[in-house]
Amino acid sequence: MAISGETLQERSKGKDVRTSNIVAAKAVANAVRTSLGPRGMDKLMQMPDGEVLISNDGATILSKMNVLHPAAKMLVELSQSQDIEAGDGTTTVVVVAGALLDACSTLLSKGIHPTAIASSFMKAADIATSAMRAMSRPVDLTDRESLIAAVNTCLSSKVVSQNSDILAPIAVDSVLGLLGDDASTAINVDLRDIRMVEQMGGTIDDTELVDGLVFSKGSTKSAGGPSQITGGKIALIQFCLSAPKTDMDNNVVVSDYAAMDRILRDERKYILGQCKKIKKSGANVVLIQKSILRDAYNELSLHFLAKMGILVVTDIERTDVEFICRTLGCTPVAHVDSMAGDKLGTAAHVGDVVMPGSGHKVVKFTGVANPGRTMTVLLRGSNDLVLKEANRSIHDAQCVVRSLVKKRALIAGGGAPEVEASLRLKDAAMGMTGMDSYCMKAFAEALEVVPFTLAENAGMKPIEIVTELRRMHAVEGVKGAGINVVKGVVSDMYDLNVLQPLLVSTSAINLATETCALILKIDDLVVVM
Repeated sequence: MAISGETLQERSKGKDVRTSNIVAAKAVANAVRTSLGPRGMDKLMQMPDGEVLISNDGATILSKMNVLHPAAKMLVELSQSQDIEAGDGTTTVVVVAGALLDACSTLLSKGIHPTAIASSFMKAADIATSAMRAMSRPVDLTDRESLIAAVNTCLSSKVVSQNSDILAPIAVDSVLGLLGDDASTAINVDLRDIRMVEQMGGTIDDTELVDGLVFSKGSTKSAGGPSQITGGKIALIQFCLSAPKTDMDNNVVVSDYAAMDRILRDERKYILGQCKKIKKSGANVVLIQKSILRDAYNELSLHFLAKMGILVVTDIERTDVEFICRTLGCTPVAHVDSMAGDKLGTAAHVGDVVMPGSGHKVVKFTGVANPGRTMTVLLRGSNDLVLKEANRSIHDAQCVVRSLVKKRALIAGGGAPEVEASLRLKDAAMGMTGMDSYCMKAFAEALEVVPFTLAENAGMKPIEIVTELRRMHAVEGVKGAGINVVKGVVSDMYDLNVLQPLLVSTSAINLATETCALILKIDDLVVVM
């Protein structure tokens, strides 16, 4: 490090590392930039095992990318944190971060110190988010139409956008169903309480919200047992309905038929005893958990249960047990001797339903007590790709409703909040001096990448559109002016009902700014082997 006069010359390595980090992160941002907005492109990804995935959800695309550069990995993690925090806007957050880093490289080349840029950017982010809060409109969770409008905006950029009239109400009702009566006081909602059951066959239009529970396979019928039960008393058993095994591996050598008969008779007696205890408890529907040690059930036990008029559903996953118990109000039974009436759940009707379009059967439980407040969505789709993408899209849509539960305000979409924040920042920069004013101006220009990209992806002339947007916001004072991609003009988004949660926009700006400041402050790369 050379000292000339009184100033310290910065090492050239710090500059190189910073430039390399910014270039790598911008490359990731450019990769997903084309998939922003309702006219954005989808990405086709081929997994190492040959599986194919089609999506335009930023978090999904980036999580499947094999990113090696450590700074580029930070952008992948950035989109995942946006996914956790708001659930939507995962592409926006990466595009904004890329634009901010682009602005940083210009400012660095002018000789402004990285720490000065980072602190100015953090101040700018505060001004931008307060400008967004000022233009937002409060929303009431009982106003279902506003919620559906926000969800429609989210679904408009997905592969399944043409089905949004079916999926949007399902997403809204499934989240509101979890809140129940205390919708006005809730501050968060756990989306793990919504179970998504995928069923191949039919179309996405056949997707439905089930008030109850659905299992993705039909009931197990081997000996003509019932397939429909009204007034179901449901037992969830975790013990095995088959002959016991010894703990150690051993062989029994039987030399004569009398001994063989005795073994079979005892086995039959043992299983019949178990089935009688189940019947005695009053259960008429039995759910059997999967077992890895021995058969969870055998033909004989199914035969006895069928004779007793009990409907059997087998192969319940261990991970689903808690959800089932909360939905049906039952308690899992670990041993046959503890079977009792108070451990049973109830349902008005349990039965096999044949899925139209595929002939596949599912078991449906309707009229359940649902003390734990859970919801089930039965997803339909013509193939695996569509099903997976529909699942991701509905999850994003549910996250939008969750964002509105966390922060009850809606903001215009179509690039309106970014242009409004950009104008407020330019005004603020005018009243400042020195580097702060310079950095704020750069931050304001970087925010315009969102309307610019939206216009570009929709095949419009981006420079004309962004100029028109600035004019509408600054001169006419239309705070909701955004890009109408359907008609290719600038319109008021509040009139068109193109709305999104305030949390999505504010968290995108805050997270992108933090990541940008983090990358700026790195001046060396140490490889630890």
